[in-house]
Amino acid sequence: MKNTHGISFLFLLLLSCINPSTSSNENQKIVERYYELFNKHQWEEMAKMYSEKALFKDPSLGTGIVEQNRVEIAKKYGELEALFPDVHDSIIQLYPTNTNHIVVEFVSTGTAPDNTKFTLPICTIFTIENGLITKDFTYYDNFEAAASNGKQ
Repeated sequence: MKNTHGISFLFLLLLSCINPSTSSNENQKIVERYYELFNKHQWEEMAKMYSEKALFKDPSLGTGIVEQNRVEIAKKYGELEALFPDVHDSIIQLYPTNTNHIVVEFVSTGTAPDNTKFTLPICTIFTIENGLITKDFTYYDNFEAAASNGKQ
């Protein structure tokens, strides 16, 4: 009987060592798919990658944490496309963790209605639970946008 418990314990120990890398790989695939949909401007499909209600930290939404549903997420990105019809994100590096987080360093580019081009380095920390994005915490320098809107 002792031997059976020892084998079970060893099996569970090995299983716990394998799980983080599998989760990390799955999370990486989710994020890669996310950016594929983003670059195709498939906002409704991309919004389905989020939980029913997800938490956002994004300078475009203010300084705090904002909860958004899938309809609001698709609308937000549709509005972004209206401002910058050729908006495109290029992943520089993915930093998977052994938890349910993945950090993405990327550069966003596009053209404004006045034909000025922008290049914006961005970093996002995604939290992924049960295959869905539950948190999207995005960081970039929004100083110029705030200054042009009279906010400082």
